Parts: sequence; structure tokens; C-alpha cells
Amino acid sequence: MIEAFWQIAAVGFAAQMVDGALGMAYGLTSTSLLLTLGYSPAAASAAVHLAESATTAASAASHGVARNVDWRLVRPLAIAGVLGGILGATLLATGIGDWLVPFVSLYLTAMGVVILWKAFRATPGIHPPRGVKTLGAVGGFLDAVGGGGWGPIVSGTLVASGGSARHMIGSSVAAEFFVTTAIAITFAGHLGWREFGGAALALVVGGLPAAPFAAIALRYAPRRGLMVAVGGLIVGLGLYGLWRGFGAN
Repeated sequence: MIEAFWQIAAVGFAAQMVDGALGMAYGLTSTSLLLTLGYSPAAASAAVHLAESATTAASAASHGVARNVDWRLVRPLAIAGVLGGILGATLLATGIGDWLVPFVSLYLTAMGVVILWKAFRATPGIHPPRGVKTLGAVGGFLDAVGGGGWGPIVSGTLVASGGSARHMIGSSVAAEFFVTTAIAITFAGHLGWREFGGAALALVVGGLPAAPFAAIALRYAPRRGLMVAVGGLIVGLGLYGLWRGFGAN
């Protein structure tokens, strides 16, 4: 039990470093580990989102101090994301998350290619993209049913829109705090805290120390290198999702 706790904590640290610097992969990485340890999809998603309520608060504060946040994006993303997340968490027990995997993976792969293409274009200014509310609602819903996905979908789309990469990622992380908190509360209402509280605590213990370092790394990372990293990660996640949805069957 103790070994499993620190194993989960170590993954929480690594996942938070990646998520804080690139704006994605915390939920997907952590959920995958919990599933291999025997947690149900609903309990794994619940644990990850409860942990993210703490880690994203620290990460959002760190990004705010590092001036990585465009606050014009945070409010519409957060409100729409909360509504989508509550709906997704409520429907998770129906198995809809498994049905959506191939479609989400196709979208992620295409979005990653777009980001890689835009990485070598002229440096953009800071401006809010269109369709922010719809993006937030879709991102929140898929994040809940898949145990992760807000970062690849929301951060990835924002970066692909042509805005400043570090401001798009920082704003996405700030909005994610409200979304993950709403999803965690919704899961708790259906499952109770005991089923996933221990795993969530381990993820928090590992993830909190990583948040400030990730925010600093994002502030000083070169735009092109950051976008290439984001695009490559999204393509990898998308292709893995396609393999899991089609090739593994």
C-alpha cells in the first residue's frame, strides 16, 4: 500500500511538470496509471480531478505570478468548462467515454499537426481566439468522461489558434482549476470520497511541488520549441488513442 502511494506520487510529480509546462497530459498520464492499478474508470477519473483541484490551483497561481495568463480567456472557458464537465461526469457510468475515444483521438492528431505547422510561422500577438465557450464546454465534457483531455483539447486548440503559446497555455491552466473542482464534486456525489480519496492524496503530494518549476519553465521557453513540444505531444497522444481504440481490438 505504501509502495503504491509513493508510486502514484511520483507519477503525479512527473505529470504535473509536463502539464504545467505544456498545459496537458496530467489527467491522461495519471488516469492511465490508476487504471493499471485496478481502479475503475469512474474512480480513476474522480481521483485525478480531485487531485487536480489542488494542483491546478497551485499551477494557476504560479502562472499568474509569471504573467502567463490572459484573463480575458479564463472566465468564458471556466464557465463553459464547468457545465460540460458536470455533464460528462454524470454520464461516465454509461460507457460513453469509451465510445468517444476514436473521435477524440482523430481530433487530437489533426490539432497536433496544425500546431506543428504553425510553429514555424511568424510570431503572433496576444489575442483571444473565437469559439472559446464552445471549446470550454467540449473540453470539460471530454475531460470528465476520459479522465483527462482538457489540456490536449483546450490548450492544444488555443495554441493552434495562433495566440501567444505561453499565454494560451497559462489561461487554459487557470480555467482548468474551476473545471476540475466541479468534476470532482460531481463524482463525489455519485461515488463518495472513500473510493478514490487515497489515490487523489498521493497525486497531490507528488504534484504540488512541481507546479512552480513548471510555470517558470514555461515563461522562459522559446515559442517555437514550446509549440513543437506541444504539437508533438498531442500527435503522440492522438495516435496512441487511435491504436488503443482500433489496433488493440
